[in-house]
Amino acid sequence: MNKTDKIYVAGHRGLVGSAIVRNLEQNGYNNMVLRTSKELNLTSQADVNQFFEKEKPDYVFLAAAKVGGIHANDTYPADFIRENLQIQTNVIDAAYRNNAKKLLFLGSSCIYPKFAPQPMKEEHLLTGELEPTNEWYAIAKIAGIKMCQAYKKQYGFNAISIMPTNLYGPGDNFNLENSHVMPALIRKFHDAKINNEPEVIVWGTGTPKREFLHVDDMADASVFLMNNYDDVEFVNVGMSEDVTIRELAESVKDVVGYEGELKFDTSKPDGTPRKLLDVSKLRRAGWSAGIDLRDGIESTYKWFQENIDEFRN
Repeated sequence: MNKTDKIYVAGHRGLVGSAIVRNLEQNGYNNMVLRTSKELNLTSQADVNQFFEKEKPDYVFLAAAKVGGIHANDTYPADFIRENLQIQTNVIDAAYRNNAKKLLFLGSSCIYPKFAPQPMKEEHLLTGELEPTNEWYAIAKIAGIKMCQAYKKQYGFNAISIMPTNLYGPGDNFNLENSHVMPALIRKFHDAKINNEPEVIVWGTGTPKREFLHVDDMADASVFLMNNYDDVEFVNVGMSEDVTIRELAESVKDVVGYEGELKFDTSKPDGTPRKLLDVSKLRRAGWSAGIDLRDGIESTYKWFQENIDEFRN
């Protein structure tokens, strides 16, 4: 990308999109075109086509998606598969038809089989059954990968896909109804500390292992791969190390400074037992993560405290 190229970041107010915008600005890219969901409905093919015909972006970061944790995925399966298929189909097709130079599609590590070998390599895609609680979202994301590959194969369109592990950081969703595990824990422990609650209850057994990548690292990897990677196969993006949910909860508890008891509700689902990405392809390309988990939790909690008025509900 040249500094003056027109860059469209779809989903620029979300966790990943806002981090990509920050990274681009820090690196001197000054010709971004951005639209909120109210300004541009990405589920509308007509609206997306009109936008691309008018703006003609050179590069597209497709970070827009309907996202949520286990509870949200399991409760609203139709919304998750429909809206994600609509968004990615409209944007990928419009980018190709309006001669974008390149598109980067962001997926999710939930695309892998529930019992995939660990760490998960890119070639493990479609080798087994998905985790039932989020299979609708996963299927939509798999379709996005395949659509990028198909448009490259049939039309020569330079569309690449990257698969991040669990992300967290500034701009995350801290709503307890539909947030992911990291922001949910930060919110729970913070509220319990403020309200002097004697215990915090965490879903599941605490034994599943998860990998966490700070969103600023994710954004840096996205810009790096946009500039340096053109292969048809997608790329895992992660830390290549994981922790149990119990270990994560204890770290968040310590960072927040909550002194009550930690309990696990074993009647609630655990989800996939382990999700660790093999990032050897990414490292061969020349990039590796730089923000360690403890530092990342501390900076995320600081951001949460500074923006706490947004999370009163």
